Amino acid sequence: MAATLSDAGWFTAIHLQDKIVCPSQNLVAFGVGNLAIPSKATRFRMSTMFKSIQSENNAAVVVEENANSLAESWKEIHGENDWEAMLDPIKPLMKSELLRYGDMAQACYDAFDQDPRSKNCGGCQLTPEMFFEGLGLSKHGYDVTTYLYSAYNINLPNFYFKSPWPNSWSSSANWSGYVAVSNDETSAFLGRRDITIAWRGTVLKREWLADMMDFLRPVTHREIDSRDPSIRVEAGFLQLYTDKDERCKFSKYSAREQILAELSRLIQKYENEEMSITITGHSLGSALAILNAYDIAETGIDLRKDGRDIPICVFSFSGPRVGNARFRQRLEGLGVKVLRVVNIHDKVPYMPGVFFNEHVSPIMQKVGEMSPWCYSHVGVELALDHENSPFLKKTNDLGCCHNLEALLHLVDGYHGKGRRFWRSPGRDIALVNKSADFLKDDLSIPPNWRGSQNIRINRNNVDHVAGET
Repeated sequence: MAATLSDAGWFTAIHLQDKIVCPSQNLVAFGVGNLAIPSKATRFRMSTMFKSIQSENNAAVVVEENANSLAESWKEIHGENDWEAMLDPIKPLMKSELLRYGDMAQACYDAFDQDPRSKNCGGCQLTPEMFFEGLGLSKHGYDVTTYLYSAYNINLPNFYFKSPWPNSWSSSANWSGYVAVSNDETSAFLGRRDITIAWRGTVLKREWLADMMDFLRPVTHREIDSRDPSIRVEAGFLQLYTDKDERCKFSKYSAREQILAELSRLIQKYENEEMSITITGHSLGSALAILNAYDIAETGIDLRKDGRDIPICVFSFSGPRVGNARFRQRLEGLGVKVLRVVNIHDKVPYMPGVFFNEHVSPIMQKVGEMSPWCYSHVGVELALDHENSPFLKKTNDLGCCHNLEALLHLVDGYHGKGRRFWRSPGRDIALVNKSADFLKDDLSIPPNWRGSQNIRINRNNVDHVAGET
């Protein structure tokens, strides 16, 4: 049975049979048996991490104070002032919110059934009622109101999974994400009722860059309301967002139609409350999140009966470019706020638009506008560097550089440009290796441990507020 040591952040111990990782708050355990004395290198790293314990003594006070300030400052965190003075140095509340929405994006991967032997392959492994509890995220205080499904009618081989069973759950749809809403207690903590939409990205490591090597199409090509035909987005993203298969009950309506209908219902249900719409996703899911945000604002779904807008914010993780410069201008004009969190060594945020993008000269941009491959990033960028983390290997592996758990680890340890990387004791370092081999070997955490039968993980004890350490 797994053991824990007081509130010491985390430690790595050598097991008589297998490896054991025992954090004080997030718990990951490998195998069973007795503990032996950690190695000298491990003890040194333990002593280094113990220094962070001193910040936990006032944890209750910090949580209480930040609960009040979050309700007062959520609009700034949501991008009201384009995150001015929020990111460098990063505010503790800003960091905790980024980690929370990052966890909600990661949940799309953790719950997705990609086992080709399963009859539920391509679906979600959990019911909506048990979604967050089953993933150890119940402390976030959200309830899933509906799942999102997309049709197969698109050439994105690393997004779709299909079961070979003749009586599988669906032959032409995949689970693509979910819509969730904050419960009453969390809404009081946040200062508003938060409607969150989370999009799943591509799962396989290989060839996902090929998913983003397509050309631009006008958004009106797929029935998105717009009076400007010069607004164009990547064709594959647009098709995935709007495609449907009327023969299948899960994808009878497109993902777009499913979201707009559910969003309209929730806005009507909570019309007398302060509300926000937060959309999150990683990789391809990030692109869909940005397209989704544009669509909501363009169609006016976010307008209240009294004429006020419901704030729309996208927290994008490792996302590619989505549309052209006119798309960016329109998105900004609609008041949609986008914060893009990236690892500077990740190649995906540089795609598509390798040759024609927002960084080229105005003359080159004019030339690029005549082609279907001139893209522009949107919003504000928070650029992080995995080489600043003392826990990660130096690698050029594209999968590691693009990994969402690794990116959240970088957010956790980031305090500002030029400042020392220092992770909080509340987030388990073992999460980085859930589906990667990125942690240094002397940490003794097995690579790619996700899905192993002898692993237990408890994330319910993660502190909601990640303060300075």
